[in-house]
Amino acid sequence: MAHSNQTPKGHERIETSNFLMIVLILLAVAVGGLVEIVPLFFQRSTTQPVEGLKPYTALQLAGRDVYIREGCYNCHSQMIRPFRSETLRYGPYSKAGEFVYDHPFQWGSKRTGPDLHRVGGKYNDEWHRLHLISPRSLVPESNMPAYPWLENAQIDPASMAPRLKALRTLGVPYTDEEVKASGEAVKGKTELDALVAYLQVLGTAVK
Repeated sequence: MAHSNQTPKGHERIETSNFLMIVLILLAVAVGGLVEIVPLFFQRSTTQPVEGLKPYTALQLAGRDVYIREGCYNCHSQMIRPFRSETLRYGPYSKAGEFVYDHPFQWGSKRTGPDLHRVGGKYNDEWHRLHLISPRSLVPESNMPAYPWLENAQIDPASMAPRLKALRTLGVPYTDEEVKASGEAVKGKTELDALVAYLQVLGTAVK
């Protein structure tokens, strides 16, 4: 039987070469990513803060770090989608301009618990404190874990200035005065105080 010595062409060459297939896949992903992502950097709605948005205070920022450290984002999204069912339950849908000072932002779709983007002002501080220490004392059917240790964990004032300086390099407009006063602003505060302060500001830039 005669054997063909012809070199594979077109898709046959791609399918028979692992290296070429990998290179072309990476190229396709890179081009697709650039086409999707690059235009966002030039859209004002995604790069400019919404009216009324302010950088987190030192206490709120410390609370945000606690929120991330404790993995709250694993059960709570901060992204209300523009659907009637969501806006009726949670409030106005989320806008990109509300998150320009978040590094990283806390979007997502995982909701073991409710979305928290508009939770600011929905409950008073004491409700949040009790809910974090003993969730089922307020919501009997809750499966949220308790965080009683936050009530006794003190925030390190010396850690705040470096945090604000780091965020300033990413474009968050903290002033020298705010950086300098950040340690004093959290002095004597607990991680529970900070987390409540963070929750109380979520979504409040949009009335």
